[in-house]
Parts: sequence; structure tokens; C-alpha cells
Amino acid sequence: MKNYIKDQIKKSYETKQAVYQDENLINKIEQVSKLCVELYRGKNKTILAGNGGSAADAQHIAAELVGRYGFDRPSIPSLALTTDTSCLTAIGNDYGYEKIFSRQLEGMGQSGDIFIGISTSGNSKNIINAFISAKEKGITTVALVGRDGGEMAKMADIALVVPSDSTPRIQESHILIGHIICDIIEKEIFGDGVS
Repeated sequence: MKNYIKDQIKKSYETKQAVYQDENLINKIEQVSKLCVELYRGKNKTILAGNGGSAADAQHIAAELVGRYGFDRPSIPSLALTTDTSCLTAIGNDYGYEKIFSRQLEGMGQSGDIFIGISTSGNSKNIINAFISAKEKGITTVALVGRDGGEMAKMADIALVVPSDSTPRIQESHILIGHIICDIIEKEIFGDGVS
């Protein structure tokens, strides 16, 4: 069993090593971070959504921004579309599960916001529909995905594709990327910046 545990840890850091070595991905993480800093200076917000573990990641990232990441500072506006069970169940019941995020974006999103859709496969229909709604409203779209990026990577303004086919490894890297973006936003807006 110890060898199995070590193998799981090894696979995790090998995926993160692949992220570390992917200059294109690093450049896109920087691009998304800069866009988020600009939108917050313009009084806009980030909106996030995902399914299952990716829903938890959306909530985690939003909480880091609204609460705090590394130090005390004013709250940063961020919203996870996965948290309102009344909205989710009403929209799912009346319009179908594929509309649970797009319908919320129609009501709460505004031009200048950034929508971050999280999916390990990149093919979540409800996120794809949210990208369509976001584009109609002038909201920048970011796909935080894995594998080959799926349909979401093709649709997004910026696609952050973790180079892995393993759902757990992709999710571990997604939260790493989310933490990096939160850290940069916080330091650029309220700290001494990032060099």
C-alpha cells in the first residue's frame, strides 16, 4: 500500500511538472491573471462554474477572492454559480440541467466580467451553454480544462489546458492554477505586486 500511495504522489507532481514546463500554459495563466486584475480595477467580477469536483473548485476559488487568500484586504467580488440550490433546481426543473449556468449568467453577468468554466473533459454541456451566454453579454470566457481541452477550449477566449488525461491529476492542477491567479490578483491590487 505504501508504494501505491507514493505512486499517486509521484503522478501528481509529474503532472505539475508538465504544467511547470508548458510555457504556453504559463503565459496563458499570466494573461488570465492580468485580465482579472484589470477587471477588478474596473469594478467587475469573476464568475465561476463547474460540475462535481469542478463545482467545488469554482466555490473554492471564489471564496479565496471574496474572503482572503494570503493576507487581510478588502473583499474582491467573485461568484460561483454552483452554490444557490434554489436557482440550480428551479432552472434545472424548468429549463433542463444544461441551462443551469447560462440562465444565471443571463441574469447576473455583465459586460467586462470574466467567466471561468471548469471541466476536466472540456465538454460539459452546461458550461458550453454558459460560454454562449457569456459571449452574448460581452463577458470574457476562460476554460480551465484538461485532456485535449474539448469543445470548451475551442470556444473560450483563453483556454488553460492541463496536460493530463487523469481526472484527479487535472483537478489537482486546476486548484494550483486557481491559487496562483488568486495570489497574483491579491498582490497586484492590494500588495506590492508580483515580479
